[in-house]
Amino acid sequence: MVNRVILVGNLGKDPEVRRLENGAAVAKFSVATNEGYKDKSGEWQNLTEWHDVVVWRNLAERAERDLKKGSKIYLEGKLTHRKWQDKEGNNRRTTEVVAAMFRSLDRRENAGAGAEGAFPSNENQSSNAGAPVSQSEPAKVSNNANAPEDDLPF
Repeated sequence: MVNRVILVGNLGKDPEVRRLENGAAVAKFSVATNEGYKDKSGEWQNLTEWHDVVVWRNLAERAERDLKKGSKIYLEGKLTHRKWQDKEGNNRRTTEVVAAMFRSLDRRENAGAGAEGAFPSNENQSSNAGAPVSQSEPAKVSNNANAPEDDLPF
């Protein structure tokens, strides 16, 4: 069984961070994803979906430091559901993405210098200092010197 969510989108507002009694940090933010399609009349329509995201501990602190409204991010996590009662005693249910990792996709002026959270460039591909450790990190592919440059693996 698999419960995995991958999103690429933009933050709708700055992350809201709070600290629990035990000192653990938790951050919440919303991510907008867009999808374009043609309707029955052939006109292009744009559909925006909003996703509530939660990150814990070090990721929450990193989100507080690095993310802001409008930031473009890539994130991976799992879908969760919570039930609670509101102030009027009504039962409520929320669906959230609990992120296990995220990467900022915003361009930075010093991106070639190994900016944390950015995808590795050719210059810093072997150095992952400061990058979060994740079980979902892609495997590194070694370059075959005999393969033609336009020989893509897909």
